[in-house]
Amino acid sequence: MQEEIFEQSELYEHHRILVDRGQALLRIDKFLGNRLENVSRNKIQQASRAGNIRVNGIPVKPNYKVKPADIISIVLPYPHHEFELIPEDIPLNILYEDESIVVVNKEAGMVVHPGHGNYTGTLVNALAWHLKDLPLFKSGEIRPGLVHRIDKDTSGILVIAKTEIALNKLARQFFDRATHRTYHALVWGHFDKDSGTVEGNIGRNIRDRLKMQVFPEGDQGKSAVTHYRVIEPLGYVSLLECRLETGRTHQIRVHMEYSGHPVFNDERYGGDKILRGTTFAKYRQFVQNCFALMPRHALHAKSLGFVHPETNREMFFDSELPDDFRQLLEKWRNYTGERL
Repeated sequence: MQEEIFEQSELYEHHRILVDRGQALLRIDKFLGNRLENVSRNKIQQASRAGNIRVNGIPVKPNYKVKPADIISIVLPYPHHEFELIPEDIPLNILYEDESIVVVNKEAGMVVHPGHGNYTGTLVNALAWHLKDLPLFKSGEIRPGLVHRIDKDTSGILVIAKTEIALNKLARQFFDRATHRTYHALVWGHFDKDSGTVEGNIGRNIRDRLKMQVFPEGDQGKSAVTHYRVIEPLGYVSLLECRLETGRTHQIRVHMEYSGHPVFNDERYGGDKILRGTTFAKYRQFVQNCFALMPRHALHAKSLGFVHPETNREMFFDSELPDDFRQLLEKWRNYTGERL
């Protein structure tokens, strides 16, 4: 009896298979081709070349012969879904590009990939135009090249794969938590300590399917860890650097809400209300003016570090805060300075 554990995120899937003790010797690409639905042999071979098929913890080639009691682990990029991807000539802020990858600085307000209610105008539609001659972007997949994503109203850095091998290798790095990601967030409240960590499983909210929530105990949700450091205290709000150890949906936003410091103007997680400060009308008007200045949650994907999938060089990219974020910070600095 063969045992299989299956885990799927929004951008990769992971299979762990304990091979039956009666299994005859068989090439691993054929073995997995027989076991995994809707996964072509070519996809399996690409995963193997990227080091994403491991037997007893060791990467193997497609011709490896499966043996009884082997433990097989395979990480695959987002599973294939037939979809007509419409290329659109939308300007992109490209920070770096070569034959394997492209790194972009996404503007706030742009959805990363097509989905319910957003089938055009997304980052992937723009990439499909920019990379229209590449096989990966003609594959009919809804999320070609994606190994991570950021929310519509979050600005900042994303890396996108341009080839199957780059896609597989980057997917492994994100799965293994080998990338380095930092965000800047303006959140409500003052912190007694300069740094800290928020932990708590994150899963879909029980009452509102558009939200995520923290499950502090039990088996619900997936483990999530966010490290934070106070960059600048600004009275009733604080500018944080957040470093992701995991990459769950809405992780920083939901972890900050859970810790009692919602992201400023985060409508979904309660940050769009006056949570700290005075009851004076002048202060209330000041905060409303801040909300109007930056009519989105104050979160920016500041930096990204990873190993290049072809050259194996360490890559690091950093981005400036967008204008609305910088103006918001300046407004709070002026307000705090006037009160001192």
